[in-house]
Formats: sequence, structure tokens, C-alpha cells
Amino acid sequence: MAGRAAIVLALGTPVLAGLIFLALGRAPLAYPVGNALALLLALPVATLVRIRLAGGRQRVLAVVLLALLFIPLLSGPHLNGIARWLPLGPLTLHAGALVVPALVVLAARDAEYAPPILLAALLAASLQPDAATGLAVMMAAIGLYNANGDWRMVPVAGIAFLASISAGLRGELPAQPFVERVLVDLALHQPFAALGLAAALLASFLLIAHALPAEKPVRHALAGSLFGFSLAALVSNYPSVLIGYGAAPILGYGLALALARQGPQTPSG
Repeated sequence: MAGRAAIVLALGTPVLAGLIFLALGRAPLAYPVGNALALLLALPVATLVRIRLAGGRQRVLAVVLLALLFIPLLSGPHLNGIARWLPLGPLTLHAGALVVPALVVLAARDAEYAPPILLAALLAASLQPDAATGLAVMMAAIGLYNANGDWRMVPVAGIAFLASISAGLRGELPAQPFVERVLVDLALHQPFAALGLAAALLASFLLIAHALPAEKPVRHALAGSLFGFSLAALVSNYPSVLIGYGAAPILGYGLALALARQGPQTPSG
């Protein structure tokens, strides 16, 4: 029960704070409605679905998720040569925010293949280009190194840092209100509201890092990815995950939390 409460708070706290921000900030009605529907879908998955995968099946899922990261390069939409979004009928979801949280959970549970999984995600981020996904990969690698001392995470993090800088220089788009740079823009006009949103996001980070019912490498990698996405939104025009408008990170972290609940597995296959 305590584990499920931690999951509910980790996902629900920043999203609910973001819903208040969207409602009081007079965002288009579709924004809070979309986020609320995504939360209503993600929370039951995160708290009730236990995805049990052994080593071989985990790797198959990792390949499927990596393929999803590359799909926008073929399908579009393209804006100024940038392709980061999965077209799903009337919806377009940010591929990195949807896929990377679950990918880093799988990488944390597969010590042998963790570096290639993260580097493959980084390649997709570089081609899109998407500095936010690159920073999420970088911070996940740092989280894994902090958790298990795997020296291979050091060059992965270094490569991700350089790739993120390159992607940031090539892939910046104009910021959209209520989507990108939420904390930065809000701090200029309503600093206390910005502080409240930041506190909700920090609470989520701490709950994932320390209270999630999962082993330490999973907790630290997943928390690292959240930090990386959030850092990108502070320094450039990238989505403010969980607190700004966007269903992709809500669904992505819901799936990741469901995967995280499965507990340690014995590799096989």
C-alpha cells in the first residue's frame, strides 16, 4: 500500500499542480482536459498493472520502444527539419517524453545492455534533434552510475552531454505558452506560483528517487530522466514535463512506474 501511495503522489502531485496552473492561467480548455484524461489513464496503469518481464522479454520491449523513438524521423510531422512527435490520429505526442522513462527503467534492469540501450535512445535524440531527450538520457546515466558504480555510464553521460549541446543548437523552436519553459515564464510574473510548481516537481523527483517500490538503480535512473527533462525546460524551449500541457510525459511516466513496480528479475534468454 505504501508503495502505491508513493506512485500516486509521484505522478499525481506535479500533474495536479499543473492542472491548477493551467486552469487559473486561463489556458485553452483542451489543455487541462487533455492532461486530466492522461492522468486518469496513467494512474491505474502505474498503480494496478504489474508488468512482469524476464531478461529476454525486457530486451524485446526495449527494442520496440527504441523503434518508437525513431518513427518520427520517417512519419513526421517535421518543423524546420525537426521531428520529435509521434502522430496518433488527432494527437501528436512527444516521442522522447513518452518512451524514455520506460526505456531507462529497462536499462537499469539490464546491466549488460544498459549502455547500448541508452546510446540508441541518444542517437534518436540527436537525429530529431531533441536536447531534452538527450539530457534525460544523460541524467539517467548519471543516476545509474550513482546507484551501482558502473563505469560505463560515465562515457555514456559524457557523450549525451555533448550530443545534447549539439541538439540544442540545431533544434530550438519557439516556446509555446503553457507547454514550454513554464517555470521560467511564470517566475517573471508570479514567482510564488512558480515556486509552488517547482516544489511539486521536486516532490515527484524525491519520491521517485527514494520512495518508489523498486530497486535503487531503477529509482535513480528514472528520477534522473525527470531531472534531465526538467533541466531542458529551464534552459531552452522544451516541454515542462508533468507540470505543463502534454499528455506524453504523463503517459510515459505512468508506464515507467508500472514497469518499475515489477521488482528485481533474474535475467534469462
